[in-house]
Amino acid sequence: MKSIKVLRFFSILVIVSFSFQNIEAQTNTSSALESKIDSIFKNFNDINKPGATVAVVKNKKVVFKKGYGSANLEYDVPNSPSTIFHIASVSKQFTVFSILLLEKEGKLAFDDDIRKYIPEVPDFGKKITLRHLASHTSGMRDQWTLLGMAGWRFDDVITKEHILKLVSQQKELNFNPGEAYMYCNTGFTLLAEVVARISGKTFAEFTEERIFKPLQMTNTLFYDDHEKIVKNRAYSYHSVENNKYKKSVLNFANVGATSLFTTVEDLALWSMNFSSLSVGDKAIIDKMNTLAVLNNGETFGGAYGQFKNTYKGLNQIQHGGADAGYRSYLGRFPDQNFAVMVFSNLAQSNPGNLALQVADLYLEDTFEKQTDATTASKGDVKYINLSNEQLKRLGGHFWNDDQNYARKIYLKNDTLRYFRGEGNESSLAPISPNEFKMLNVGVDLRVIFSESNKKRIMTVLINDDEPIISHEFTPPNYKVSDLKEFVGEYFSPELNTTYKAILKDDKLTFTHARASDIEISVAKSDLFLIDGYSFMFERNDNKQITGFRASTGRVQNLWFKKLN
Repeated sequence: MKSIKVLRFFSILVIVSFSFQNIEAQTNTSSALESKIDSIFKNFNDINKPGATVAVVKNKKVVFKKGYGSANLEYDVPNSPSTIFHIASVSKQFTVFSILLLEKEGKLAFDDDIRKYIPEVPDFGKKITLRHLASHTSGMRDQWTLLGMAGWRFDDVITKEHILKLVSQQKELNFNPGEAYMYCNTGFTLLAEVVARISGKTFAEFTEERIFKPLQMTNTLFYDDHEKIVKNRAYSYHSVENNKYKKSVLNFANVGATSLFTTVEDLALWSMNFSSLSVGDKAIIDKMNTLAVLNNGETFGGAYGQFKNTYKGLNQIQHGGADAGYRSYLGRFPDQNFAVMVFSNLAQSNPGNLALQVADLYLEDTFEKQTDATTASKGDVKYINLSNEQLKRLGGHFWNDDQNYARKIYLKNDTLRYFRGEGNESSLAPISPNEFKMLNVGVDLRVIFSESNKKRIMTVLINDDEPIISHEFTPPNYKVSDLKEFVGEYFSPELNTTYKAILKDDKLTFTHARASDIEISVAKSDLFLIDGYSFMFERNDNKQITGFRASTGRVQNLWFKKLN
């Protein structure tokens, strides 16, 4: 009987001890600091709105965690630090880590050819390594963009098999491996498949066994079955007019590039592993954190499954994610042994911005102090007055060869306008006769007009980024009779899909069996544009149209053959 009482006494001690640990984790942040964090998330702190969760790690301890708003608007389920979110592309660092675990065991090498493990990947005549895939330098076309061009909706069920079949049909790369950086989800789907084929387990099983269980990430999994029930998960939404919301449905059944389900509590454990090394070793972490190098020796800010940058003078390693209405961000400041992670189930949210506002509260004493010279913002400028005649002379059409887009500069209501497309233009305020500041864009953006060899040039400067240079051109004036030449059916063997070009209300319009009709606008001779897409029609020696090449951000020069 006495032994039973002793056992009960020790049980009570354990419970009390555990409770105090939980209280300590929650109270390491002062009430004043918590109020400031609450203020950052004030727009999410409403059970009738989609919300957010946040966790802060400092010196290998969770010093703050909290949930805001609703995880499920239909049942008024609140978000909490233990609410499970789909965190989209933040998944990618787990994929690279898995590859490097296998490399440590001698089962693969980071510089192996992807076709050694997945022979279905076409032979493009160039070696594509696992390293290329892990750093977005493979030149492969992005799976999501390809699927969208093929007529898929992003609430369709999209499986690994769908993506692998799509990859197997590709004929060309965007560029030669290692020559450039272009964000590519396809590479990480392939890396996850490499892990599965080498380990003999699904990628979800491998990561559960080798990462999540050892780190005690008990609410984390790779979601490879769109029908699987996951308790305590948040659902995603997007806002519409009048403060109303709609569901953003996600049916992904593919992993590697995305589809990690986790909580901010669990991701905090992952962030600590970069310094505690409970799983993996220093060599793996160092390789993940190393900047990737292009063939010309240059870096571009990308590491492996992560990106490196400086924030207010501090080194940061970070990645964000966005799928459907889910948004996520993990930012690590290794020199300060600090990390912050924010998840949201509202498409219009910006977790990166929210996370850095939280970081400001904890790291303000370590930020690089700005001098008076740098504090004097470029935004503090003196504007001048120019006559309408002076402004009108700067107007015209300008073409950017690097990104294949046109911009129009014109005078409206005594103000020079920078026109990108219908409903998308900005006012330009003069600083000098040839230099203007763009208004209401949230960054310091300057537009400078100049001339070289009697050709007018427009240069756009955004903060300290590389200048964007466009040259004046004269857009063609196509008549309806001219547009008839482009009418016909166009087939892509890489997508196994057909677009039909028709005249609709005297405008050239693409129709597709699944996609909405899109009206395309002429930009240059044989070149049409719409919402970030360009369509460059090609002709044979007889000047007859043979097809077109479609390009957008992550897919370049995809060939469509004219059938009739």
